[in-house]
Amino acid sequence: MGDLIQVQKLHQHIWMPDHLQREMGQFNIFPIMNTPGNFVNCQPYNRKGFYKISLLTGHTRLYYADKNMEFKDSALLFSNPNIPYSWEDIGEGQTGYYCIFTEGFFDERQQIREYPVFKPGNNPLFELSASQVPEVSAVFQRMLEEIDSDFEYKYDVLRNLALELIYMALKMKPATSIPYADSNGPIRIATLFSELLERQFPIESPNQSMKLRFPAEYADYLSIHINHLNRSLKKVTGQTTSQLIASRIMQEARILLQHTNWNISEIGRSLGFEELSHFINFFKKNEVLTPKHFRNHHS
Repeated sequence: MGDLIQVQKLHQHIWMPDHLQREMGQFNIFPIMNTPGNFVNCQPYNRKGFYKISLLTGHTRLYYADKNMEFKDSALLFSNPNIPYSWEDIGEGQTGYYCIFTEGFFDERQQIREYPVFKPGNNPLFELSASQVPEVSAVFQRMLEEIDSDFEYKYDVLRNLALELIYMALKMKPATSIPYADSNGPIRIATLFSELLERQFPIESPNQSMKLRFPAEYADYLSIHINHLNRSLKKVTGQTTSQLIASRIMQEARILLQHTNWNISEIGRSLGFEELSHFINFFKKNEVLTPKHFRNHHS
């Protein structure tokens, strides 16, 4: 029993540099194993969302937003967390690597979402020549080695390696894409709506507030009729505009209640509720608990 107490005390006093505590969980790197016939349907990651850079090797068909792309050898894929995509292995099994990272992993001088490879509407796929594959693979291999090291500044190195992949792609010509034959724009509209909604988060100060709060405001911003926006989102996501907005607001509300000391009125205002009672009613409708009870229960 005494030994167990000593171990518990040891774990309580383990110290780690602040920058390492902050960056753990904001970046990771994985190999893609050879699994013939594998079909991967990649959904957006939770919370802030992860960007993703993948090296895919093998005959692959990619579905990205309203595009359909195919390559037979190797390619570099850049994935925005707000755009739905999937790929289908149609060869002898896919291999490669992928790294994921949050927008916050980079500082304000490096606005990752502003790079063309991650912007909605741009082609995210870059086919690689036989001579380029070893060069790109080496960067991912260095990532794997670096993340397992005990170097105090390894996340700075990983940032530079991620940027190296981006710059390598920017010097290449994107792969040719084929629009879906039956696409009439719903996926494109859903993509733009999702980016517009997500761009308002995270809320990092009680003085910050959502600028677009209601479906009609999104429709006006996108210069489309509200009914067209609703039909498009319903077709792509199965949810209405109001449901998608409410879901994202609730996600942020839970996080602010759990991880800030702002009062409930400040949180409500930052999420677009002018009256505290409106925020309380909205939260209770979606969570059953009131904001105060939710905070007490999760503190």
